[in-house]
Amino acid sequence: MTQIRPLIGKAIIEGTILCRSGLHIGGSESALAIGGVDSAVIRDPLTNRPYIPGSSLKGKLRSLLERALSLPLNRSGGGVSRHECNDGACPVCRLFGAAVDPRAEKRRNIPSRLIVGDAFLNEASAAELEEIDGNLPYTEEKTENGLDRLTCAANPRQIERVPAGARFDFRILYTVENDEEAAEDLDHLEALLRLLEDDALGGGGSRGNGRVAISIEKVLYRSLATYLGSETERELDAASIGESLAETLAAKKEN
Repeated sequence: MTQIRPLIGKAIIEGTILCRSGLHIGGSESALAIGGVDSAVIRDPLTNRPYIPGSSLKGKLRSLLERALSLPLNRSGGGVSRHECNDGACPVCRLFGAAVDPRAEKRRNIPSRLIVGDAFLNEASAAELEEIDGNLPYTEEKTENGLDRLTCAANPRQIERVPAGARFDFRILYTVENDEEAAEDLDHLEALLRLLEDDALGGGGSRGNGRVAISIEKVLYRSLATYLGSETERELDAASIGESLAETLAAKKEN
């Protein structure tokens, strides 16, 4: 059976992630020699600045939606349990994507409608962090203790964190494939970004790391006609993206 993936347009969401507490998203083992910390952050190899990988942000948003909808974690791989199904109407799978399940009767791959880019330090934050008088560029060392339950002996460790107050610029693209589902998808995405503010991003969330504040600063909608040059892009209401997109799509149909 031939499948068609329609392309109606794209919504582009841009904003800022503010670190309200130190942020730790781990890098490779080869980075551990920097400053002698036990757990280093991931860095851009060209600028040496820390950044938030799109995969980390997307994975966190997906896990929050799985929990919010009480969906079963029916797939596992790479040490991660997650929800994936072959139902194209599933709010999680149609938004974040799902790989083929070899056990399913209908072996269907569902491509993600979201593209979550890496979030990089904005220039103002980078300039502020360059002034830190420490052993590590742009970051801080945090000493944590693990306590033996019987002897109370301390086992100190050092982790590297991006300090509170740092700001990262993020960009998320949503592909509109279905008029009726688009508003619900973007309503979910808005809710997830708000929910993330009362959760944690990165490692050590239960120990105070990863508290963030998210500000959506601009939302644009570009229809297929925009890319073909016959229509201008439209700015959507950043306070109500799903409703604003639904109104834009309805108005386009009427015209």
